[in-house]
Amino acid sequence: MFSAPAVHAFVLSTAAGAATVLGCFPVFFSSGKNERVLAVALGLAAGVMLSVSFLELYPEAERLFKTELSGKQAVLVSVLCLLAGVFSAAVVDRFVPHEDFNPETGEAAHKNLYRTGMLSVIVIGLHNFPEGIATFMAGYENLSLGASIALAVAIHNIPEGLCIAVPIYYVTHDKKKAVLYTALSGMAEPVGAMAAFWILHPFLNDALLGGVFALVAGIMVYVTVEELIPSSRQYKHDREALWATFAGICLMPLTRLF
Repeated sequence: MFSAPAVHAFVLSTAAGAATVLGCFPVFFSSGKNERVLAVALGLAAGVMLSVSFLELYPEAERLFKTELSGKQAVLVSVLCLLAGVFSAAVVDRFVPHEDFNPETGEAAHKNLYRTGMLSVIVIGLHNFPEGIATFMAGYENLSLGASIALAVAIHNIPEGLCIAVPIYYVTHDKKKAVLYTALSGMAEPVGAMAAFWILHPFLNDALLGGVFALVAGIMVYVTVEELIPSSRQYKHDREALWATFAGICLMPLTRLF
């Protein structure tokens, strides 16, 4: 049975994951197809993904590896895990359904946007899983520390929810589906918490967590470069998409202020 500390830690992880759904709010204020808004949203999502990968996940992976390995070994293993994530995402990409561009009509709008949304669901879910583990373990050992981590995770989960909600909504025109897929991705956090409690707790160490973080960083980089950036630039609003990408890169570090 769950002890009181385990219940409290699980609630913190669940609340942090649920914050992902707040990224759906822009969808509810959208009255129809607006390609400028879509280009900006996808550019912002690309910036968020790059920022999380290179300013949070990869440095954390390298730091964790350095507790188990020498400095040079830690860097080498971190890069190898990053590349493993890139290749893993490339394999998944081949099996995710997508809508083909129609060369006869010349229609470019929403080309492969469904695939972009689905890959975002998968990759952000993978990112949320180890976050759920970290939040649970911190809350289990120290409730105050766990609450602080959960709040930080919740704040930066909001723009991640936007990465999923916008492409899913624009390709399906279904707000309920946008919320559903975003919620599924966010619920990877309590799943990670459950895994930490029931399965992984005896085996968790810094090297294992470091490998997971670097692997997820590689997956996120692949999705950003292969899907989000090209998708943001197919609507002839390249300049807006570019500045939105820079804004997304800056946004995630700023969430640490709260």
